[in-house]
Amino acid sequence: MLEHLNYGLFYLINATPASPEWSIDIATFFAKDLISIVPLLAAILWLWGPRSQVNSQRQLVIKVAMALAVSVLASFVLGHIFPHDRPFVDHVGYTFLHHAPDDSFPSDHGTVIFTFALAFLFWHRVWSGALLMVVAVAIAWSRIYLGVHWPLDMVGGFLVGLIGCVSAAILWSLFGQALYNGLSQLYRTLFAILIRKGWVRD
Repeated sequence: MLEHLNYGLFYLINATPASPEWSIDIATFFAKDLISIVPLLAAILWLWGPRSQVNSQRQLVIKVAMALAVSVLASFVLGHIFPHDRPFVDHVGYTFLHHAPDDSFPSDHGTVIFTFALAFLFWHRVWSGALLMVVAVAIAWSRIYLGVHWPLDMVGGFLVGLIGCVSAAILWSLFGQALYNGLSQLYRTLFAILIRKGWVRD
């Protein structure tokens, strides 16, 4: 049943040789480059921002990192427990993006970006989480459109991201403050010169 749904949705989304070249180009940008928003936004939140919000921003970054660590580990384990070939390995549909023929489920890109979006939805602002969720859906669509993932790979990435965020909330309640204090001290030591110059926040 699920596999039938997987195939049906894939054929509905997957590009064909008749698809416009501009749509392939846009999807390729989404699939390869848009994920860079994760480290970029995390760095911005840690290094800059209003003084009244820097502490909460850094706590958010740590929570996101914890959620990502759990999610990526869970994704790795699930990929080995439930191995699933990519569409092009099964000679299904059309492929427009080079990719290694490794396990497809759950999507690593989907896991990372959905974890990131859910973390902002839970711990930052509804609008920022909603905006990042749009980015996550765009990345998920692009990787199906280009033929390197099945739709259920992305559903799996979303669910693993949810598990990661719930786990991070539990871990934060146990030792989050101690971790934050330790990382803040390490940051002030390593970035002391940049902090004194005013290039980054204390």
